[in-house]
Amino acid sequence: MELNATQKLASYVDALRPIIYIHSFDFQAVDALIGEASKGFSIYEYNEADKHVDFKTKMPKEPASSLTDFLSLLDNNEAKKAFIILKDVHQALHQPEIVARLKSLALKTIYQDDIYVTVFLVNTALVIPPELEAMITVFDIPLPNHEEILLTIQSYAIGFKLNLGEEVLNELAVSFKGLSDFEIRQILNLAYQESGTIDGNDKQLILNEKKQIIKKSGLLEIIHYEANLGSIGGLVNLKAYLTAKARIFNNLGEAKKFGIDLPKGLLIVGMPGCGKSLTAKATANLFEVPLLRLDIGKLMGKYVGESEENLRKAIKTAEAVSPCVLWIDELEKAFAGIGGSGGGSDITTRLLGNFLTWLQEKESSVYVLATSNDVSKLPAEFLRKGRFDELFLVELPNDEERRSIFEIHLKKRNQFNQAIDTIKLLKATDGFSGADIEAVVKETIETAFFSDDKKVTTEKLLDTVKVTKSISVSLKDDIELLKEKFKKYDFKLAN
Repeated sequence: MELNATQKLASYVDALRPIIYIHSFDFQAVDALIGEASKGFSIYEYNEADKHVDFKTKMPKEPASSLTDFLSLLDNNEAKKAFIILKDVHQALHQPEIVARLKSLALKTIYQDDIYVTVFLVNTALVIPPELEAMITVFDIPLPNHEEILLTIQSYAIGFKLNLGEEVLNELAVSFKGLSDFEIRQILNLAYQESGTIDGNDKQLILNEKKQIIKKSGLLEIIHYEANLGSIGGLVNLKAYLTAKARIFNNLGEAKKFGIDLPKGLLIVGMPGCGKSLTAKATANLFEVPLLRLDIGKLMGKYVGESEENLRKAIKTAEAVSPCVLWIDELEKAFAGIGGSGGGSDITTRLLGNFLTWLQEKESSVYVLATSNDVSKLPAEFLRKGRFDELFLVELPNDEERRSIFEIHLKKRNQFNQAIDTIKLLKATDGFSGADIEAVVKETIETAFFSDDKKVTTEKLLDTVKVTKSISVSLKDDIELLKEKFKKYDFKLAN
């Protein structure tokens, strides 16, 4: 049976974990949790604002006037059975004397039979001194689950005498997934102040508030897009698959209640310039959710544990914004260097392990859409069942797909007309990628703009095709090599 947060924290205390690090801004929720786990323990609290305070009343106490004095007092008096709570002291964790005092308290708890002291570092930033790394246990306060979110909304509705139907409750609960109880109540307050009620229309307000979380994190990029499935030429099998998944994402509350597992994600591999990135944008549009892009390179930090913490924060942010599509472009480059030697390789390997664990076990409505050009450079772990729901292969467009791509790009620029012979065009562009065809259309339109008749014709398009080196020509060896590699894998064909 899975332990709840209080039971898990109590188990760490019973196991004599000397320093427990709680990375959270919601000090009220942390106090409630520690209070429930503190039976039989004396509690001493210190925070940077008021110094030594009473845990329950938060009123200042004497005589400790600094963190050094506070820790010295407790260390020298040899507290036998106590919780020591230190809040927002992360900047002081670089001071040798503070580190030494914490280490002294930790060692007494570990090695002296009559001392049971647990130090709680409750900080809004995660800073772990190397000297204390082995003694610190990072404890995450779990976010409310679906049932707990429902109870919060229901209690709020009862307080304001609002009658919310079951369908509205479920849809709001899914939209609130990934937020803390504090954040949920803040948004409910805002929704009620703006409209005097709470209903399904507040999903957009929740989404806007979640976008603020993304901007503040600095680790994820929110992508604004106009692409839809109609913007993609071909890829019929892939588009049909995504359309089916959209029926779940567009009705998450109902689907969850019915017992449907939340979709995990999709890996799309294949030729460069053939619509993989465009599919990521179109998927978010189809699912009617935000599109977030994760750049693994942005996660790399210079301090011990910083990269792993950045990944944790990025994942936590994505889950707070869920339902959403999390796009990782060129996945093989993101985790390059796996299995090599050196510090950079070790960090990347740890990041990969953490990311794969989350991908395997995640229960949030974050739909991970990863794209890759060279599947042979991907760590084999990504291709195992359970990481993604499905693996699709995108090949160079066939005749019908090239015709469709020409029409899409000409219509997009208001230059399509019935006189354009798409049959001639598709015959002249064998081996062209979607990006190649888009480049042909754009260049031809520019040429037509400066011509006397200002018309885009079949002949002008064919003239541009003749002077355009397709990907099959410019990267001939690479393309042939990729085709051979793809034959080794059992991917579903997107085309």
